[in-house]
Amino acid sequence: MTPERPDPVPSPASPASATPPPARVPSATYRLQLQPDFPFGAAAAAVPYLASLGVSHLHLSPVLEAVPGSPHGYDVVDHARVRAELGGEEGLRALSRTAREHGLGLVVDIVPNHMAMSPRHNRALWEVLREGPESPYARWFDIDWRAQGGRLLLPVLGGPVGEVLGDLRVDGDVLRYHEHAFPLREGTADLPLPRLLDAQWYRPVWWRLARTELNYRRFFSISELIGVRVEDPEVFEATHATILRLLREGVVDGLRVDHPDGLADPEGYLERLHEASGGRWTVVEKILADGERLPAAWPVAGTTGYDALRHVDGLFADPAGSGQLLDAYRRFSGPEADRGGDWAATVRRAAYEVLAHELATELDRLTRVAHRLCAAAPDLALRDRAPWALRTALRELLVRMEVYRPYTSVDAAAVVTEEAAAEARRVFAVPEEAGAVDVVRDLVLGRYGDGPEHVEFRTRFAQTASALRAKSVEDTAFYRYLPLLSATEVGGDPGRPAVSAEEFHAYCARVQRDWPATGTVVSTHDTKRSADVRAALAVLTQCPARWADVLAQAAELARTGGEPPDGQVAWAAWQTVFGLGPADEERVREALLKHVREAGLHTSWTEQDPAYEEAVARFVASGPCGAPGERIAALRKALEPHVRANVLGAALVHLTMPGVPDLYQGTEHEYRALVDPDNRRPADFPSAGAGGAGVGIGERGEKAAVTRAALALRARRPGTFGDAATYEPLPAEGPAAAHCVAFARSGRAVTAVTRLSLRLSEAGGWRGTTLPLPPGRWADALAPEREFAGHARVADLFADMPVALLERVDTPEA
Repeated sequence: MTPERPDPVPSPASPASATPPPARVPSATYRLQLQPDFPFGAAAAAVPYLASLGVSHLHLSPVLEAVPGSPHGYDVVDHARVRAELGGEEGLRALSRTAREHGLGLVVDIVPNHMAMSPRHNRALWEVLREGPESPYARWFDIDWRAQGGRLLLPVLGGPVGEVLGDLRVDGDVLRYHEHAFPLREGTADLPLPRLLDAQWYRPVWWRLARTELNYRRFFSISELIGVRVEDPEVFEATHATILRLLREGVVDGLRVDHPDGLADPEGYLERLHEASGGRWTVVEKILADGERLPAAWPVAGTTGYDALRHVDGLFADPAGSGQLLDAYRRFSGPEADRGGDWAATVRRAAYEVLAHELATELDRLTRVAHRLCAAAPDLALRDRAPWALRTALRELLVRMEVYRPYTSVDAAAVVTEEAAAEARRVFAVPEEAGAVDVVRDLVLGRYGDGPEHVEFRTRFAQTASALRAKSVEDTAFYRYLPLLSATEVGGDPGRPAVSAEEFHAYCARVQRDWPATGTVVSTHDTKRSADVRAALAVLTQCPARWADVLAQAAELARTGGEPPDGQVAWAAWQTVFGLGPADEERVREALLKHVREAGLHTSWTEQDPAYEEAVARFVASGPCGAPGERIAALRKALEPHVRANVLGAALVHLTMPGVPDLYQGTEHEYRALVDPDNRRPADFPSAGAGGAGVGIGERGEKAAVTRAALALRARRPGTFGDAATYEPLPAEGPAAAHCVAFARSGRAVTAVTRLSLRLSEAGGWRGTTLPLPPGRWADALAPEREFAGHARVADLFADMPVALLERVDTPEA
């Protein structure tokens, strides 16, 4: 019996009359989150409206066959088929044709690192479970057949196997457990159930064993996603054939690569993809730590843009106020230093916890490889290393890494540093046993050879480091360290949330020089809060004392309905409703429940505390979303002009800075969303013909007008923003110069935004501050009748809005 899914069908031929246009670098992309409730047909219906915005490409979430009902598509089950629930390949081709009729191309998200651990839908995995390591598909998956007696562990049972044996049943040549189905090894169907289970190439076990016993690589700590070995050329060909064919046939123009850090060899993979795709525009979801650079050898256009997000957000945060907000948070919440009180200590503790729990099996596998290397090493310096010492050394080096992983083209000694090694040695009570740290570090640095086991060790170390960084920082510490929720965003540095204007300009100059076609984002399907929510929260760094006073009043009123579960979740809830504005209780409650489970301090996804979670829900209803929340709402209303300045400033900077801006669905308008699934709701677009280029401020809002103006300028003057463009900071002059951030693009466009507008207002306003413009006459892109030249008065520039976009009108496009 085969998996319960349709057989493969031949792919439709490409239209004979259509000659694919030459691929081009996007000027701006628009992200659509496809799902069964928003398939290709819905996307095609939105094309006229999206084309009117001024983007050049639609950016589609994964389009290949996924687990039925998947709301995101990252759980791929078949790389050969376009997802039937979205409309299949013909639906994708129809969307592509409609897009091209309106001048748009398509960029598609691809998922090379993992597939869904769903045998009944994943045909390749089904065959591996049936035939074991001799299956032609066994090379597809990252399975350690030397562990668990050569059987693949499947953590799917609700309890120990002896307790749930009655729920397992044989149905022909299939083993069933509730909704799960697994193939039976040939000749075993008639065996008694205990013997039948022992005779399979897999072992169904209690789901809690996933922490310590798994022998397959996962995506982070998600057991439902199994790692794929795309480093194998045959696996690469099989898993990329359909996407590459769609590229060659002109259906698709560019690629977004999901999480390359999980791969065995990201650089080798990207080189192979670059060659196979003909060098199409490709960006990678690479999270860069503060100060880290994208490896120069990678043959890509750049990242998906989380590094840009950090710099844009940081520009609108007050560095002095951020420190004062931290003090207020500590007084209100009372967190222990390593449980949310201090950023570095919180990250370190979270890393230890993740290695001890969620990634224990990955650390065990890495330790086994290291021990094999040491035990069989011809170099006697590696001998006599106990597994516990190697494991300790690995743990201590991993928790001290400050980037996601080392790469072959980057000096690993700069990633796994001698400083980290010195700290790790001090953990050992017996100094002689601390030599294990040097052994492990030298293995990571490749100082003991390049045999297959050495390469495997370095690969496993890098993959484990990547998963650890993601789980301990993004998915744990970001939910524990809470002084400014807007800073706890992918790619962010909550310990240093503010970015100076000088830092921002230096970053933009570097991007224009090194990665001019990189992606930039401010909202995505993965951001914990949308850009507009974060922009509102950033205002609190300009008034930390005022926030603390209002919060104290609201908290006191909320106590009449009972004490909050703890100070940290209370702080997070109050900031959430401030950022979100008028708050729907269900949305806030669901976001806060996810928050406390991710934080793992009082409840978690695997060890839920119903009493604590019920207390959180009651507090949300009676406090932030009840009458006490009106105090927070009143503060938000009073600060609305400064929220507006941040929202419009972040939007305009994002759309005109170096790189290719990616707009997330709906964010051309005011868009307030919390963490997924709140931010993945199906999009709602105007009907065909609505929302044309003539729609202005009064009809659709200021943010929409700014977005349209910026995108129209990018489309009208592509050379001003492209590979050969220039970026020039424009310093203002006068008493309030620090509050005007401005830059010129290629001498033909000028962006100017208001920074820290509340501080500006408190200091007395612009007071004669001017912005020296580059030579020429400059028209306001939002109001072309307004022109400026020379030293423009900033108060005049910002007479109607806290931002300005100027276009030089006395020179043609080069």
